[in-house]
Amino acid sequence: MASGGGDNELEVSNKQVIFKDYVSGFPKESDMYLKTNGTIKLKVPEGSNGLLVKNLYLSCDPYMRNRMKKSTDSLVPGSPIVGFGVAKVVDSGNPKFKKGDLVWGRTGWEEYSLITDVQDLFKIEHTDVPLSYYTGILDILFSLPKISTELFGCYEFFKVDLLKNKLKFDEAFNYKEESDLDAALKRYFPEGIDIYFENVGGKMLDAVLLNMRTHGRIAVCGMISQYNLEEPEGVYNLTHMIYKRVHMKAFVAFDYYHLYPKFLDLVLPHIAEGNIVYLEDIADGLESGPAALVGLLSGLNVGKQVVLVAQE
Repeated sequence: MASGGGDNELEVSNKQVIFKDYVSGFPKESDMYLKTNGTIKLKVPEGSNGLLVKNLYLSCDPYMRNRMKKSTDSLVPGSPIVGFGVAKVVDSGNPKFKKGDLVWGRTGWEEYSLITDVQDLFKIEHTDVPLSYYTGILDILFSLPKISTELFGCYEFFKVDLLKNKLKFDEAFNYKEESDLDAALKRYFPEGIDIYFENVGGKMLDAVLLNMRTHGRIAVCGMISQYNLEEPEGVYNLTHMIYKRVHMKAFVAFDYYHLYPKFLDLVLPHIAEGNIVYLEDIADGLESGPAALVGLLSGLNVGKQVVLVAQE
């Protein structure tokens, strides 16, 4: 049963990573700062339907850059950064969750968070995998296998040596180091591309459109090359979508949350059997969060970027 406000009167300090103000250009560590926000009681307020959680792991994700711009979904200047993470319930006013439950979903970049909207919060039932996996392969990226992954015989483009030697991809290249992306794609995909998972945008997308096969598919999840630009790059080859009858569809992970149980049934056995090779780059301590996020946006991470806040 939920504790309905709980009887735990213990007070603790709450360290937070605060978002300073809206960002123009490339984010810097100084756009965020660490603050200890007095003391809090380890219980939810009386009458609350929410949860008080202790944050364990925080996810660094490219979409967070766009939330640093002024928009309808911006981070709030002077408030903790908000993102996805794994946490442990300290106290609950919600009958769906109880003290001690492990959960993942949207939370604050702080040691403890009061979560009032639990609609997209998931209880972690499978603890035979590292909890940090719920910030990546079992979290916001879960809709990727539904559309296109190496598991189902497709290609992706990330760090070359890692992809070819560790993850056993057939080929890979660094789009940042290619002077002619069209030529690079023709070199590696002489028969054209059937499925492209779009997370780069700009010149990369423009070159991909030239190299799609007839009736090819493009799943659009992000455009990280554009997030720090004052003026986005143009895309000039859209007419090739007509010539080749290409289907391009954008999505966000929220669109597929209703399929999450089926996704776990599919992926967890592959993780257990070693069929999926997954890499993490874990930064230790909440204070390392700003550097980890800025490093992610400049491509310094190797594997999924995670911030370890506390051990369970």
